[in-house]
Amino acid sequence: MAILTQDEAKTILQKVISFSKADECSAGLDGSEGGNIRYALNAVSTAGDASTLSLAVTSTFGKKSGLATINEFDDASLEKVVRRAEELAQFAPDNPEYMPLIGPQTFKDSIEYVASTAAVMPATRAEAVAKSIEVSKGANLQAAGYIENSSGFNAIMNSKGLFAYSKNSDVTFSVTLRNQEGTGSGYAARGFNDIDKLDTYTATKIAAGKASGSVGAKAIEPGKYTVILEPLAAAYLLERLFFAFDARSADEGRSCMTKPGGGNRLGEKMFDERVTIYSDPFNPELPGSTWNREGQPIEKTTWVENGVIKNLMYSRYWAQQKNVQPVPMGSNFIIAGGDASLEDLIKSTERGVLVTRFWYIRPVDPQTLLHTGLTRDGTFYIENGEIKYPIKNFRFNESPIIMLNNLEALGKPERTISVESYRSYLMPPMKIRDFTFSSLSDAV
Repeated sequence: MAILTQDEAKTILQKVISFSKADECSAGLDGSEGGNIRYALNAVSTAGDASTLSLAVTSTFGKKSGLATINEFDDASLEKVVRRAEELAQFAPDNPEYMPLIGPQTFKDSIEYVASTAAVMPATRAEAVAKSIEVSKGANLQAAGYIENSSGFNAIMNSKGLFAYSKNSDVTFSVTLRNQEGTGSGYAARGFNDIDKLDTYTATKIAAGKASGSVGAKAIEPGKYTVILEPLAAAYLLERLFFAFDARSADEGRSCMTKPGGGNRLGEKMFDERVTIYSDPFNPELPGSTWNREGQPIEKTTWVENGVIKNLMYSRYWAQQKNVQPVPMGSNFIIAGGDASLEDLIKSTERGVLVTRFWYIRPVDPQTLLHTGLTRDGTFYIENGEIKYPIKNFRFNESPIIMLNNLEALGKPERTISVESYRSYLMPPMKIRDFTFSSLSDAV
C-alpha cells in the first residue's frame, strides 16, 4: 500500500477534508518503498527493505494551527487524526505570520519517476555491490559503501480545493576505499533517478585509483593555491550558497545577500560573469518536484545570471510584507558550465592542487559565507598540467562568494551527490585561483 495511485490518494484525502470542522484544513499523504545494502571490509554487513505510508493533517481556527499524523487509513482512524489536529489547534498560540491556504492550482507533470528504478529488487542491489567489491579486492583495498534505491509519491489537498500529486524515484551510491595500512583513501558518490545510469564498477575504479595514488602523501606549505575542485568537492561547499538565496534573511541583515546599509542584493553583480545558477524541475539529468508543500507551482528559476543576482526566494508571508510576488525555493540547483573535462582543467594548470572532496565543513561568518573544513580521500599536487604526487590534507578557510569571484575555468557539469545533505546537484568541475589552505591535517 506504500505507493498509492493518484485516485487512491485523492480518495483518502477527500475523506480527511470531509471530516474537518476547522476554518481551514490541509492534509499531506506520503509513501515510499525501497531497499539498501551497507558493506564494509569488502563484505555486506546489513541489507534491508522499507515501506512507509503516512498522513499529516493541519487544522486551523483563525490563526491557531494544530498538526497530527497517523499511519492508519480506515475511516475511524482518519476522523480520529482530524479531531486530534483540531484539538491541538485550540491549545496553540496565534501564529502572527499565518497565511491563508492556497486554492486550486495547475501543476505540470513531474519527470522524477523512472519505472525501472522503482522496480529494483534486492538482487539488483546485490549485483551492484558485488561489482564494487570486485574492484576493491582486485586492487588489494578495503571497501566500505552504501547503496539505496527508493520510489515514492506525495499528495496534498486542502479545504480550499487544492490537490497535487506526484511520484518520484531515486538511487544513491557511495563508497570509500582504503589500503590495508590505512595510509591511502579514495571516495566516489553517485545519485540518479534512473538506475540504468548507475555504474558502481566504474565509480569504484575511480575511488580505487585515488586510494592507491594517495599513499605516501607529501606535506606542502599551507597558503593560497590554484585548486581544481571535482564536482563533489564543489557541491559540498557551494550548497551553502544555494540556501542563502533567501530574501527575508537578507532583508533582516542575516546573510551574505544583505546589502550594506540594509536591503538585499537583488540586481547586483556578486560573482564572475561566467557564473549562472538556476533551478529547473524539468532538467532531464536532475528532475525535481513541480510543486511545494504549500501548493505553489515550481518552474525554472534563475538565481544568478552572468554573475548578477536575478532572484531571491520569497515565502508567501515575506512577499506579502514586501508587496512582491512569492518566489518558492527551487527543487534543485544547477550551475551552468562549459565543455572542458576535469582532465582538461588539470592540463591547463601550471601549479595547483586537485581536491576530491571536502568534509566536516562548518560556518565561520554568515555575512561573508566564510566556512572552514578539511580535504580528504585524495588530494594531489599538480605541476605543468600533470598530477605529480599525493599531498597531505589541508584545513581550508574559504567563502563560496570569494571562490566564484576567483574563477578561472568551469568544466562540463555532472550530477553529483552531497552525503552531508543527501541532495543531488548538477555541478561542473572548477578551477579557482587563490584558494586559502590555512593548515595541514594528518588524516587521510
